[in-house]
Amino acid sequence: MDIRVDTLESPQILALLREHLDSLAPTAPSKSRHALDLAGLRSPDITFWSIWDGAELAGFGALRHLTTSHAEVKSMRTAVSHLRQGVATRMLQHLIEDATSRGYLRLSLETGSMEFFEPARRLYASFGFVPCAPFGNYKPDPNSVFMTRPVN
Repeated sequence: MDIRVDTLESPQILALLREHLDSLAPTAPSKSRHALDLAGLRSPDITFWSIWDGAELAGFGALRHLTTSHAEVKSMRTAVSHLRQGVATRMLQHLIEDATSRGYLRLSLETGSMEFFEPARRLYASFGFVPCAPFGNYKPDPNSVFMTRPVN
């Protein structure tokens, strides 16, 4: 699989982003949903990657720069056609490797507390992420789980 920095312009990326946002809409009240839309993902503090299996989009992920020592994992998504094929694992490995190369000391993330997000929480825990307090601009929210890990 090929992971590359992406400009968020291809029809495949835009369609998967729409699917991502649409799938999250019923999971929590709007004030508790923190997924970034197209404009948010194009923000200068975000680096966005797509992962490709040949000509097929397999998924995407992003990092948000918070401080010189802290970054946030954002917008992890696997295409339905590539579920349970290691796409999310490979993308998360890439994000951690990139954070390491940039000199970040900590990676954090926010995900949902509902059953829908249980597979994501298990994946993050398998990479050493542990629950933490809200970080950055997040506030305590029963619909959110905050997780963090040091970057080695």
